[in-house]
Amino acid sequence: MTAPRVLFVCVKNGGKSQMAAGLMRAAVAAHPDRPVEVSSAGTRAGSDLNALSVDVLREVGVDIGDQRTRQLTDDDVRAADLVVVLGDEARVDPVDGTPVEVWETDEPSARGIEGAERMRLVRDDIAARVAQLHGRLTG
Repeated sequence: MTAPRVLFVCVKNGGKSQMAAGLMRAAVAAHPDRPVEVSSAGTRAGSDLNALSVDVLREVGVDIGDQRTRQLTDDDVRAADLVVVLGDEARVDPVDGTPVEVWETDEPSARGIEGAERMRLVRDDIAARVAQLHGRLTG
């Protein structure tokens, strides 16, 4: 049996999708008997990771500092068993029947919360969703 393949997508691939991928890799490392293949990409990939995203993940023992942004391709979607779009800005069309699910992630800036405090809330929202998804994908 092959491990399920999940692709996390946001617009720039510098923040939310990278956080989700890092958190899923950490879940897999904690449960090596429940593997998931993880990748991430952006619909309009930027050039750098969001420094606050990197910092707040390090606070919980997850290091994504070595990751690079990547432009989404149809082949990426086709290769995945599930595409997860984080936030409401990125749009991904299914390719060859690959399911796409959208996570309307918490946006603390809408409540006036900015900086590291904002990013911690985003991280915690994504972490809870990733934990649930890991369980769903691996039974």
